Amino acid sequence: MFDLTLIGIGTGNPDHVTFQGAQAIRSADLILIPRKGENKADLAGLREKVIAQVTDTPPQIAYFDIPKRRSEDGYLRGVDEWHDTIALRWREAIAAHPGAQHVALLIWGDPSLYDSSLRIAARLDPQPTTRVIPGITALQALTAAHAIPINDLGAPYIVTTGRRIRDEGWPDGASNVAVMLDGECSFQHLQMADYDIWWGAYVGMTEEILINGPLIDVAQSILDIRATARADHGWIMDIYLLKKRVI
Repeated sequence: MFDLTLIGIGTGNPDHVTFQGAQAIRSADLILIPRKGENKADLAGLREKVIAQVTDTPPQIAYFDIPKRRSEDGYLRGVDEWHDTIALRWREAIAAHPGAQHVALLIWGDPSLYDSSLRIAARLDPQPTTRVIPGITALQALTAAHAIPINDLGAPYIVTTGRRIRDEGWPDGASNVAVMLDGECSFQHLQMADYDIWWGAYVGMTEEILINGPLIDVAQSILDIRATARADHGWIMDIYLLKKRVI
C-alpha cells in the first residue's frame, strides 16, 4: 500500500514551491508527471526543473499520458469519464514501481482551486492515504502581478469558468469576477463597455504577459497576443479578473 501527496507548485515558477512542498518532493519515492503531447512537452520539463531544484537526489519519475476528453455526451459526463481514465493511468504508472511507498504529483497551481486531482485520487482502488500540500494559485499570482486586491472593500468576489460566462453571462449581483479555464476568451460574450479587465498569461513565469484596462479597449489586443503566444509556445495558461465599471 502507498500514500499519495498532491503538491501545489504554483504557476510555473520554481520559486513558488513552498518549503513544505520541497520537503514533500524530497520525501517521495515516486513522482508521477503527466505528458500532454509534444506541443506541451515543456509542462513536463517545468515539473522536472522543480524537482531538480529542490533535491540533490531526485526520486523515481513515472510519466503518464493525459487522454483526450470527450464531450459528445455532455460536459459533465465527458469530464467524469476522463477522470476515470486518468485514474487508470495513475494506477498503471504506480503499479510499474511496486516498491514505491510515498507517491507524489506536482499540481500546477493548487489542488484546491479548479483542479481535479483530489477527485481522481478518490477513484484509486485501493484508496491511498492522501495528503495535500497547498500551493500558490493562479488567482494569487494574477493579483500579485497586477498589484491589485481581488475584492472591493468589504465586498465578495466570484471565481468561475469561461464556460459559465459564455453560457450564463455575468453572475447575478457580482461586481468582481475571476475567470479560469477559458480557452475561448468568453469575455467576448459580455457587454464589453461595462467592464475593466486584468488579464495575465504564463503568470509568474519569465514569459509572463499582462494586460489591463477597459475591456472594450484591450479585448482585441488580448485575443491577438494570446493567439500569438499559444502558437509560439504550443500551449497557454491564462486567467483574468473582471470588474464592473462604475459609471
